[in-house]
Amino acid sequence: MKIKIILFALITLSFSASACDICGCFMGLTPYDNQSSFGLLYRYRSFSGYHGQSHYSFPKGSNFFFPKDDKTAPLTEHNGNPNDYELYRTMEIRGRYFVHKRIELNAIIPYNSNSERYNGNTSSISGVGDINLYAGYHLIRKLDQATFNQRLIVGAGIKLPSGKNDLKTTSGIRYSALMQPGTGSTDGFVYANYLIGYKKFGISINSSYKINGENAEQEGIANSSTTFANLFYTQKISKDWQVTPSIQFFYEKSGGETYKGVKTGEHEMNNLMAGIGADLYYKNIALNIGMQKNAWEAKTDHPLSATKIYLGVTYNINQLYYLLKS
Repeated sequence: MKIKIILFALITLSFSASACDICGCFMGLTPYDNQSSFGLLYRYRSFSGYHGQSHYSFPKGSNFFFPKDDKTAPLTEHNGNPNDYELYRTMEIRGRYFVHKRIELNAIIPYNSNSERYNGNTSSISGVGDINLYAGYHLIRKLDQATFNQRLIVGAGIKLPSGKNDLKTTSGIRYSALMQPGTGSTDGFVYANYLIGYKKFGISINSSYKINGENAEQEGIANSSTTFANLFYTQKISKDWQVTPSIQFFYEKSGGETYKGVKTGEHEMNNLMAGIGADLYYKNIALNIGMQKNAWEAKTDHPLSATKIYLGVTYNINQLYYLLKS
């Protein structure tokens, strides 16, 4: 009864956080299924793809890692210039703690660096983003079986408005909401992660629904849904080494920006991305890498969702005891 009360309180208190791409909630494949951990995850996302773009994934003049802040360029609107792009980079500190074999608490502290190039003018700004807190309950745990394995996690969380959302150019003009390192709004999400494996093969599907609030300027993002799928193969190399290559799919849908609760039609998202990834494990250390490219996208006035790349390292703790007993 005590466990049920605590879980109910966590889910009620944290109804929403973001399992979306911007906020995180990345769940890599791992043999440390109920072990506490901490790590770093770097995410890069490019929006480009206008006809004539020199390189969709890494547009001309862009940086893969964090560039130096540049707030001198005047703000302009894009008009289909083939050199226009938007880049979003995030370095996240991630922590996970199991209070019970079936209950995990998670925290993500992001540092964001965003860039945009419109009609020959390039701006880059960075700063600490919005902190995410969320809890998951392992509803089904049938692992370490000879043939079939299953796991189902359900959870919820909250994104706190901890990042700045009022940064301005050197001329005193406030940047758009999407360029800011923080949103200024309190958002939430619910999610479910299901994994099923047959011997060395398996599939992991993570779906989420995000509920977004508004900031002090009454700006926001329409509620959104995302689904991330991994088709993977696990190969033990030795006692200490394991590698898990995967084929990945990512689908997202959002009504875009809102103002005073009304959709503006800007930055609508409805696209499917596909790519490959790999998780490499050595003892308690996990390395994660993956890349997805645009496979399909509904027609909008926004640059194409060109490429997503992530690089991560995680240290898993040999947890023998839990705060709550079974």
